[in-house]
Amino acid sequence: MNQADSGCVEIAFREVSKRYEGRPEAAVNRLSFEVPPGEICVLIGPSGCGKTTALKMVNRLIAITDGDITIDGRSVNALEVTQLRRGIGYVFQQIGLFPHMSVEANIGSVPRLLGWSKQRIRARAAELLSLVGLDPDADLRRYPGEFSGGQQQRIGVARAMAVDPPIMLMDEPFGAIDPITRERLQDDFLRLHREVRKTIIFVTHDIDEAIKMGDRIAIMRDGQLVQYATSDELLASPANDFVASFVGADRGLKRLRVWTLRDLTLDPAPPAGGDSLPSVEVGRSLRDALSLLLTEGAGQLTVTEAGKPIGTVTLEAITSAVAQDRNTAAA
Repeated sequence: MNQADSGCVEIAFREVSKRYEGRPEAAVNRLSFEVPPGEICVLIGPSGCGKTTALKMVNRLIAITDGDITIDGRSVNALEVTQLRRGIGYVFQQIGLFPHMSVEANIGSVPRLLGWSKQRIRARAAELLSLVGLDPDADLRRYPGEFSGGQQQRIGVARAMAVDPPIMLMDEPFGAIDPITRERLQDDFLRLHREVRKTIIFVTHDIDEAIKMGDRIAIMRDGQLVQYATSDELLASPANDFVASFVGADRGLKRLRVWTLRDLTLDPAPPAGGDSLPSVEVGRSLRDALSLLLTEGAGQLTVTEAGKPIGTVTLEAITSAVAQDRNTAAA
């Protein structure tokens, strides 16, 4: 794998197992699934289910006992470990910034190993700080201890992207952040991913975070894969009682977070000059639209795109989506 090539890649788990000496049960047992290029795959399950172990086998922080993990068809074991890891960005809950090094030096740690010039490192660090919502002019020469936890996590993401790796591994990256900052970081990261697509494996214990972040979700239990599906498929059709219980009894409401207003057939837009309805952008979720309707005490919203009205949506249309989900679950 060439770390200079940032084109999206596929990651495939092929009957992957991890066993530890002295333990009767495998930590990971015959795990098989594929992450399509440019998608976010979330691994989730109870504590001790093997999700972090699975993640760390991708960059060989943990050795594979049986089976294989491939990147665009090439085994991770066929790659020299330093070469493999330089092509994979790694972000984890503890952040792991070097406290005695400036932000610029932290972001430039891997580029320096690759022989980048100081000028190139500074330009890349400034570019990435802007991308994650920080100010290069003010922040490049500051130290990690001068930033909040949320800001440090942004710097950690920037560092992981320094050499533009095609793959990112994220292990509970927002787990130590307060709920408000966490939601902002999630939104910012999804925006960033739309701009700079990577193939991402993301570990979390939070089902709401999994639904929000994941293109596909792998639910694990006792080292085994229980269900692998898109967020919508998972919420609509849990594979068994364990999955249904894990995603929660309110999965119909959770599903409103997956759908956006683009997924509905909108009613006609109000006539020019005649609109006094609250407005919402077409890319927002049905959950956001429902919240706005309830907050405003309205029965209808104007749906906009780039600030221009393109239609309306009613409370009935959104509640109908919930009813359809309930009917699907009962079928």
